[in-house]
Formats: sequence, C-alpha cells, structure tokens
Amino acid sequence: MPTSTSSFSPESPAATPALQALGFRSALGMFATGVTIVTARAPDGSLVGLTANSFNSVSLSPPLVLWSLGQKAGSMPVFSRGSHYAINILAADQKDLAQRFATRDIDRFAGVAWREGAGGAPVLDGVAAVFECANRSQYEEGDHVIFVGEVESCSWREGAQPLIFHGGRYYTELPI
Repeated sequence: MPTSTSSFSPESPAATPALQALGFRSALGMFATGVTIVTARAPDGSLVGLTANSFNSVSLSPPLVLWSLGQKAGSMPVFSRGSHYAINILAADQKDLAQRFATRDIDRFAGVAWREGAGGAPVLDGVAAVFECANRSQYEEGDHVIFVGEVESCSWREGAQPLIFHGGRYYTELPI
C-alpha cells in the first residue's frame, strides 16, 4: 500500500508561512473528529450557530467541555459576551445540517427544528447528543479563542451513530 509523507517544522526557514499553515492543516486533518454545531442566542434575540469540530471534554467534576472559535469569526461577540451556548453533537444522518451551518451569509436556522435550551441557546432536533453550557471561561491562543463551558444539562440519543470528519470529508463511519 503506497504511503505519502511530508514534513512540517514551524522553525523551518525554507518553508513559507502559507506552506507551513497548509502542512499543519493537512496533518491535523488526519485526526478523525466528531462534528458539532455550537448555538447561542444574541442579546437582540437572534439565533447564531456554526459548525465546529474543535470540541472535547475537560473535566468530570465539575463537568466541563471546550471548543474553539477563530478570533475574526462574525459570531465572536455573541459567544464571547453571552452567558450560555449549546454544543450539538451531530448524528450520521445530519451531514446536510453540518454543511448548512458552515455556509456563510444564509439564515442557518430557516426550516431547522429546535427547542430552547439553557439560557435560550437553541438545541437542535435529532442530534446524537447535546451539552447545554454556561460560558465559564475563555482563553485567547493564537488565532482562536478557547471556550470552556460548564455543562448544566446534557442528553443523548441511545444508539445514535455520529457524523465524523476526517481528511476534509464527512463520514458516517470511519473509512477502513
């Protein structure tokens, strides 16, 4: 079976910053992740949400999770100043929803079924799991902000299969 290797070194003077970023991103793409949609309600009552795969657990006691958002994201003011958000873990049959919430300049919630969760954050119907969080802390690191949420409520759908993201593609099961 043929394999391909590339090397990446942030200290390499011969590599341009663009090549370094591309290599770093390609290497990160080899880590399979779940897919989430993080949602919140803006102070004016409007709904915000975005597709993210930067999510993981932090602590069981207290129950903490984290996710990250680019500092230049248009939704940054809502998430950084808001009191609550929901992390919706997508099920295998929700690829279209993942793509919808990754698309710019559309009404991402149009026609999407949801209920109001903690602090008004939208909880999407049909997800594999959801974590309703209080916005506990934030840390600026590089070009992103890491959000740590204290889980006030969580639920999951027994037997749900997750949507997976790997190598720039969505999967309903890991490729073998």
